[in-house]
Amino acid sequence: MVVLNRIYTRTGDDGTTALGTGARRKKYDPRVAAYGTIDELNSMIGLVRLHTAGAAMDAALARVQNDLFDVSADLCLAEKGPGGARLTVTDAQVTWLEGEIDRLNAGLSPLKSFILPGGSPASAYLHLARTVCRRAERIMVELKDKPGEDVSGPSLKYINRLSDYLFVAGRYANDKGARDVLWAPGQNR
Repeated sequence: MVVLNRIYTRTGDDGTTALGTGARRKKYDPRVAAYGTIDELNSMIGLVRLHTAGAAMDAALARVQNDLFDVSADLCLAEKGPGGARLTVTDAQVTWLEGEIDRLNAGLSPLKSFILPGGSPASAYLHLARTVCRRAERIMVELKDKPGEDVSGPSLKYINRLSDYLFVAGRYANDKGARDVLWAPGQNR
């Protein structure tokens, strides 16, 4: 259980922040950058949800937001936390996300061109969230490759699938692809 009764602690005034284990890291540390980018992604999905209220996709996005806190917890701990446990997403959460991708994609026609972000506000924000998700993934992979660091496999898989979900959801939010903005190669030469 999380209890936050005091928001500022002044402990970060020296340019460091505490991981879930209590260890302190510089605020530019790749681990802090990873879960900070997941936080940015979660906020971006909050913006998307302003445009999906009442739609079936909104419930899925709410679940994704909660799952992203699990990814952040995994990244924040860096190793097993108190009691030997490490909170992270599970393969079951990845499987659920794959099911959502398949469900949304079933109603879309195949792409015959790359698409440009846009069409509807929800779609534009979903594509923006996708780019933040890809950045988070790059940071997580870089972190995993550093000696002495670890990122759980399910967390990495989840973020990789999430960018795919956000792409498909962006198309779905454009009237199931009917309002997709297609790339016209060389159009402005």
